[in-house]
Amino acid sequence: MSARKRRRGAMSEPGRLRAWAAESRALAERWRAARRSAREQRGGFAELLRGMRGLPAALPTLPLELTVLYNSLLFTVGASDSVIEGDAEGIRQGLLRVLEACGASGQDLSTEELWQKVLQEVKMEDLQAPLHRLGALQAAWWLSASRLGSATSLFRLLSNTEDLGRAHCSNGENELLSLLKAWRVPPEEASLPLVQSAEDVKEVLCTTAAFLQGLQELEAGNFPAAQSLLQEAAGGFCSKTVLARIYICLSCCAQRMGKPQTALQHLRRALQVDFQCLPALSHMAALYHELGETDAELQALALLYEALERKPSAVASSSPYSLIRTELLVHTPILSSLLRHHHPSEVKYLLAQRCLQDGRVADAVEHYLDFLALLHEGPQQQVPLDGDSALPRIPEVFLETASALEQAGRHQDAITVCEEVISRTTDLIPRMLQVEEKLEQVECPLPGAGLASGFSSQKKESLRCLAWRAAGFLHQGWAWATLGKNKEAVTQFSRCLNDLLRVQVYGSGVEPAESLLPEVKVLQKIRLLSLIGRGAQFLGQGKHKEALLDFQHGLQISPGDPAAASYLVQALWKLNRKQEAAAHWQKFSQSSTGEDEQQERFFPLYLVSCLRQATFTHGESLSRSIQDYLRITSQKSSS
Repeated sequence: MSARKRRRGAMSEPGRLRAWAAESRALAERWRAARRSAREQRGGFAELLRGMRGLPAALPTLPLELTVLYNSLLFTVGASDSVIEGDAEGIRQGLLRVLEACGASGQDLSTEELWQKVLQEVKMEDLQAPLHRLGALQAAWWLSASRLGSATSLFRLLSNTEDLGRAHCSNGENELLSLLKAWRVPPEEASLPLVQSAEDVKEVLCTTAAFLQGLQELEAGNFPAAQSLLQEAAGGFCSKTVLARIYICLSCCAQRMGKPQTALQHLRRALQVDFQCLPALSHMAALYHELGETDAELQALALLYEALERKPSAVASSSPYSLIRTELLVHTPILSSLLRHHHPSEVKYLLAQRCLQDGRVADAVEHYLDFLALLHEGPQQQVPLDGDSALPRIPEVFLETASALEQAGRHQDAITVCEEVISRTTDLIPRMLQVEEKLEQVECPLPGAGLASGFSSQKKESLRCLAWRAAGFLHQGWAWATLGKNKEAVTQFSRCLNDLLRVQVYGSGVEPAESLLPEVKVLQKIRLLSLIGRGAQFLGQGKHKEALLDFQHGLQISPGDPAAASYLVQALWKLNRKQEAAAHWQKFSQSSTGEDEQQERFFPLYLVSCLRQATFTHGESLSRSIQDYLRITSQKSSS
């Protein structure tokens, strides 16, 4: 190992980050200077090209004209830092000038046909090198537009063979890559200097072709083929930025092939190559989540949040003087999805959510309150709620915050947070909602009007708002109950139940749970938890009959629910209806399936604390009492 590598290996993590940051800033400065120069040079080449095209096309001057065109197009790309399809029109005009000088025409031909005509009919030796160089640029524009077939056809013509690519393809090699590698780059002429060599462009095209086809195979689900092509791209000529992106794609490929550890290795390589490749940290956190490594996941999320908070400048290419670069040519939807950048607020929410799910209540409270503070800082902290966002709706975040506060023993704060949800959703709920159990149909009768019209999404939104408001009352009920305020608890549970009376569910009444609308499932669970909560408070107040009614209603909503069934047995026992209590206890004991231990996964996170609070905690003592009663009763009957 070299001394330089030993020093790099011994460098501390903060020192390494500072060194990388300094390198990134230096590259950015170099690139900005190069771009200023590119803009200046573009103007000069464009003016020269206009002057040449103002004269009739002539074979002796065409090599110089095509070289000027090549340089001008490269400077156009370098100045704009993008490959725009309209810029390739200059290539078409150059080909038409070649045909004009040869006494031919091609105005009515497509660009593909125009290239075929020029390469097959123009045999002048001095024009071959300029035409090949323009062909490389044409291929770059076609690859940028994902027109791989057009690029393949062009390189068949440039290679002057129809069989070379197909022969390699029949041997299992990729045809476009085989043609690119076999393409003989024309030598440069000292009298006609190039701003970027054709050899350089060829290397970029090889990397781009492998990368693009690897992405296509990845999207199609052909993971071994995708892996092979992406590895080919990783070994090609590209910047650190592109190499890190390729490693992210390789990681995705490995993950989908069921190799999470290999996927993690690729992500680590991405960060080693480009420490500002934040999507790699995001994917790493998701992989640790999949593997159940919560500590590592939270560490990755914390690093991601810290990096996003620093708001780093745009990353410069590590090859600042390459005008045509792979990063300008590869921009497919699947790559954009894999490289999606998270908003700081989104990452902060993920930290809060994962801490709450893992029972790290104190950390969860801190992250949730930080998240809410970020939202209050202004519109720049708002996260677009697109389909890829990790954020739920904001009322759900408030309710999750309340859940975390309750579990941390901050019940008054939880009540305050829930009041915010209740007040914000009150005006968004119609007076009555009629919902079919199974079909996605909702009717909203309004005062003085017939059935309201509207899209089902709008009607579903009313159901969601109702669920959030009812959940707010539910959380407040449990918070007051924990504080020992039975009267206030009963009031909030009753408000929750009264709110849910707005919903009238009609249908057969016997639909299996899995066929119900998700919104209806949540509302039914909230109703059940409120009935259990209010019934438990009635038991504490000695109102055993009222409690029994609530538990019976709860079992009508969710037959066999362990908590409602256990509370019902307790209510019967307190009413001295011991024989009925014993009969129900025996029935529920035989049918119990441990459902209460699994149902948390199937409901919103903000309901988990309520599900736990509704758990019957006197099961062992009640069971012993009933068993003693049954034993005594059995002894009496036998004697």
